[in-house]
Amino acid sequence: MSSSIRIREFRFPADYDDTLQLWEAMEGGVRVGRSDSPAEIEKKLERDPDLFLVAEANSQIVGSVMGGYDGRRGMVYHLAVRNDMRKHGIATSLLGEVENRLQAKGCLKCYLMVFVDNTEAARFYEQRGWLEMTENRLFGKEFP
Repeated sequence: MSSSIRIREFRFPADYDDTLQLWEAMEGGVRVGRSDSPAEIEKKLERDPDLFLVAEANSQIVGSVMGGYDGRRGMVYHLAVRNDMRKHGIATSLLGEVENRLQAKGCLKCYLMVFVDNTEAARFYEQRGWLEMTENRLFGKEFP
């Protein structure tokens, strides 16, 4: 990673618009939903603000990752790097930092989800020691 890239904790509300724009600009892999509204992000930050990180270059947000920990399992969400900043180790650094922070909290096992058609992301995670969990089925439910 270039020395001009700095990883730091997300600051709300100052970083919200730029981070949302980053997610919305992703050609795949990150889908913005109602959980990404300002009110929902504030709720997330009340729980574990130290697990929401951004990468900054020249005072611009160029990457993000959001981690969660419920005391038993960790989750990784919204690992994103601006298209023109890829292949410089930013995603690897963001992922490594959130993994380190999860482990420091006592997390023994962590999950993340990759859309079926996002083979590039799947390859990225596999190269960093993540294993596809084919024996599990994922269920989801949205509440009104």
